[in-house]
Parts: sequence; structure tokens; C-alpha cells
Amino acid sequence: MILNRYERMIARHYLLPGKGEGFIFLVAGFSVAAVALGVAALIIVMSVMNGFRAELLEKTVGLNGDAMVQGYNGQLSNWRQITDVAAKLPGVTSAQPSIDQPLMASANGRVEGVEVHGMRLQDIRGNKEIAGNVKSGDLSLVTPGSGYVAIGSGLADELGAYPGSEISLISPDGRSTPVGSIPRIVTYTVAAVFEVGVYDYDKLYVVMPMQDAQTLLLMGDNVSTVKIDTSNPDKAEQILEPLQSMVNGRGVVRTWKDLNSSLFQAIDLERVVMFIIVCIVVLVAAFNIASSLIMLVRAKTRDIAILRTMGASRGAVLRIFMVVGLAIGVTGIVIGLILGAIALYFRQGAVDAVHYFTGVNAWDPSVRILTDLPSQTDPKEVAAIVVVTLLLIFPATLLPARRAARTDPVQVLRYE
Repeated sequence: MILNRYERMIARHYLLPGKGEGFIFLVAGFSVAAVALGVAALIIVMSVMNGFRAELLEKTVGLNGDAMVQGYNGQLSNWRQITDVAAKLPGVTSAQPSIDQPLMASANGRVEGVEVHGMRLQDIRGNKEIAGNVKSGDLSLVTPGSGYVAIGSGLADELGAYPGSEISLISPDGRSTPVGSIPRIVTYTVAAVFEVGVYDYDKLYVVMPMQDAQTLLLMGDNVSTVKIDTSNPDKAEQILEPLQSMVNGRGVVRTWKDLNSSLFQAIDLERVVMFIIVCIVVLVAAFNIASSLIMLVRAKTRDIAILRTMGASRGAVLRIFMVVGLAIGVTGIVIGLILGAIALYFRQGAVDAVHYFTGVNAWDPSVRILTDLPSQTDPKEVAAIVVVTLLLIFPATLLPARRAARTDPVQVLRYE
């Protein structure tokens, strides 16, 4: 919106409170604050939701793969052939055989449900979610036949088991006796404690070499799954379609969408709902801007009439009040962007401060799944937030500005 020199001068004058206009200036200040809070809330909510989704997807896929071939009855006998064929498919980056089995673990008189993950030694070393997040101990001790395992940090806390401690894994598939089946109990030494950052994984996972898991579970040379990573997780189903014929009758191919569909659908739905809800806050701020402009127009009716008699056109009056309203909105947007960036930068410190001063865990990982409050700001979403805010503010400034432009100087100045 292009203004000439005198229009810019008048617009600047109207942005500052005149005599007896303190209340109008106060309402305008509230409008700026409302827009700033709305924009900041939108940026914070969308960034946290994006970070939550991205972090959860990264860690889930990092441990379970983009897809997995699961054998019927928990066993795959032709896993070597499946692994070789899958690794050669276009778009597949890796294929790893694995044994995943829920068991019970006991240590220090405590018993917890766990999930045993048997992996090849090179896969344990190369898994960044495990090898890159070791909190204590030495992961290199975990080798076939050594009797060492690695466990999640949550499980370590529950069992009171740390590097050097012994834990017993209890398998219901034991040897048969005349009085029934006796559970198989094998004792291992904890070599390392890792923290993936996903509460459920850290509380359940026991990682050991695949050969030790086969021995523990009496599986012979079989595995339970083959985990597959692809170059494009969103197209994992199409990439692995040639594998279906080999797997038919022996197992099933399931992608990360199949395994976590309800969770990620809920997250996406929540993002949309939160965006709409916070947009209502911005809409209320737009009404505040309209209210302050209407009061300003009423206070400046005589000035507008004088401007009209001096030759100012209706378009000039319209532009002046449009600039005043948009200036209020843009100021709120800029402040909101700054507040949003500051809040996201100090987000974890704020959560820790709330926990420290109130004793309330504002981000309970047992409820929120992730151990830390994540954030991932998308510049395109920030731009969309700014555009949506301007679109909501524009009509709120247009209506009072048009009313000002329609002021009849004859009616206003008749008795002056």
C-alpha cells in the first residue's frame, strides 16, 4: 500500500495517543498483545507438534525399521533369503534379521516385563539409536556367547540394574517335566545402559546378540522378523511389494504406518485442531483491532472532515486508517515471532523450571512418550501463520477504514 508524504505523516500521528485518547491507545496496545500472543502460540504449538512427530518417527523407525517382515508364530526359517532379496531391492538401504520377544526380567528382587531384541553384532554397533545413546557401561562387551546384554535406562531404574549387575531373563518356553513345563531362566550381566528417548523403549528393551537370543528362546536358526530401512519411508509399501510373493504363507510385510497408524493419525489430527483453535485467538485479536480503529475513527471524525475539505480523497482517508490498523497487526506479528522463537529456545528449561518450583512434571515421559520436549520449526508453516494472521487482520482494518472514508464533511462541520 503506497502512501504519499502527507498520508504517511498523518498515519504516524494517529498511531500515537493524542489528548484524551489514552483509552484508545490502551485498546490498541491490547490488540498488539493479543496478536503477538496468538502468533507466538501458533508457532510454539506447530513447532512442538512437528518436533514430536519427527522425533517419534525417527526413533521408532530407527529401532523398528521402515518396515518389517514378521513370521507366523514368531519365526522365520528362510530369513537369510528374505534378507538378501530385500537388501537388493531398489530403494532399500538395509535389511536386518532380528528376534523380538516379550519376556520377564528379574533383578534385586524386582520383576518387570521386558522385550528382548536379538540383533547381529554389526547391527548393534551400527544402530545410532542404541550405540549413539549409551549412558553408561561399554557396549563393545556385548558379543555372542559373552553373557553380556544392554538395557534401556528406564528398565535399569526399575530393576536397579546397572553396568556390572546381573539380571535374569525368564522365558515361559522351558523344558517339559512330568509335572508340566518349567520356565527357562538365564542370567546375564549388564554391559551398558542406553537411552533412546522414547519412554516405552527405554523401559522395556533388552538388547543381546542374535545367537544368544536364539539360544535363550530355543529357536534354533530361526528369527522372528527382518527389519528393513528404505530411502523413502512414505513409499515403503511400494518399495517392498516384490517381497510379498516370497513372504506369502510364511509371514507378513508391515510398514511403520501399519504398526503406528493410530498414533500418527492422532498426532496429525491434533495438529489441525490446535491450529484452528489458536487461529480463533488471532481472530479475537483482529476484533480488538477493529474496535480500536472504530474508536479512533469516532475520535478523529472532525479531523477527517477537515482533511476532506482540504482536498484529501476518500481513498487517501481509507489508506491512512488501513495503514494504522495494519501497523498494529504487523507490530503484533513481529513481537509474536520473537516471543515464539524465545519460548522454543528455552522450552526445556521452562519445563524443568516448572518441575523444580512446583514439583509437577509438566512433561511426564510415561504420558508424553518422549523424554524431552521436542521442537522442529518449519519456515513454510511460519510463513503460512503470518499470511493467515494478515488475512484475519485485513478485514478488521478495512471496515473501520471504509467508514472513515465515507465521512461526510458537510454533516460534520455544519455547526462548527
